Amino acid sequence: MIIKGKVHKFGDDINTDDIIAAKYLVSTDAQELGKRCMETIMPDFAQKVSPGDIIVAGRNFGCGSSREHAPLAIKGCGIAAVIASSFAAIFFRNAINIGLPFLESADVDNINDGDMIEIDLGSGIIKNITQGKNYKTQAFPEFLQQIVECGGLINWVKKQKGK
Repeated sequence: MIIKGKVHKFGDDINTDDIIAAKYLVSTDAQELGKRCMETIMPDFAQKVSPGDIIVAGRNFGCGSSREHAPLAIKGCGIAAVIASSFAAIFFRNAINIGLPFLESADVDNINDGDMIEIDLGSGIIKNITQGKNYKTQAFPEFLQQIVECGGLINWVKKQKGK
């Protein structure tokens, strides 16, 4: 599975309230949440995103409340994947549930806002097309790739039951 897009760069400790403000938690519609994604720290973020773009961030991405709304908002605004130095454990689980791929990488400081990158989830290679550099991270496990391809855990379970 290959993901290619423009980088939107953030720092450390991006919490779930930064990703989607609590006042919008009345909805679970991904597209509606996506319109408000990151607005407390970057008001025009959702307007800057093109489908397939990628968030790159520092340590502890997705910390804070255990709300599935955060990865839903990210996916709803068109972001195809998140790369960070580390993730909060609850974000990890919620991202899988809704089919949002994420990768940990020690090389996030080498990736700039606006760079075009390509992620090969199967091999764990991140190609920085803009800079002509490659970075290695852990391959995204095959069963998690299947969940992402199905659009989330519930769809994956339904597909397994239909076999």
